This record gives sequence, structure tokens and C-alpha cells, in this order.
Amino acid sequence: MSQIIVHGDLVYLAGQVADATAGGSVQDQTREILQRIDRLLAEAGSDKTKVLQATIWLANIADFAAMNAVWDAWVTPGQTPTRACVGASLAGPAYAVEIRVTAARGA
Repeated sequence: MSQIIVHGDLVYLAGQVADATAGGSVQDQTREILQRIDRLLAEAGSDKTKVLQATIWLANIADFAAMNAVWDAWVTPGQTPTRACVGASLAGPAYAVEIRVTAARGA
């Protein structure tokens, strides 16, 4: 599995889960994942202002408001991507959230 693929002017990230905060709160896991997304996008010549689309999976959809508060603090106002958020069984019980994004590169 590739964590990141760059094709032309698009950056595709695989679904990201928390490592250090696995088993912790959905807020802590979301913060960790968004920090990783920032790092991966920077490596590909992009950043969060260029995210076009995001998909978020929550192990417990009741955690939506808590995750969304962290998400809203991360996105740049006026440059929010399209987004879908669904409840789903994740790869392991320690994971509360998984996030995948597609972003543009360049200007």
C-alpha cells in the first residue's frame, strides 16, 4: 500500500490513522492524523489549503461533533474541501477515526 501517490497536479493520500494516540480520544487521534496529513502534503508540494476532497470514517458516528470541532479548527476558512463522513468498522479497535484526502499541487 502506498501512503501517498502524486499524479500530475494531484496528491492522493491513503487513509491515515493515529499511531501515537491510538486508543485515545477521537479528538487526539484526529489532531495526530491532521498533523500527519500536513506533513505528507508538504512532502508532495501541497498543503491543507489545496485539499479538494476528504473522506472521514468514524468507528462511532456519535463522535462526529468531537471530530468535527478538531477538523473545523484545522481547515482554512473559505478553503474548505468537499467532505463525506460515515460510521464504519475500522482496521482495529484502537482506531476511532481514519481520514483520506486528495489535494492539488502547485499554484
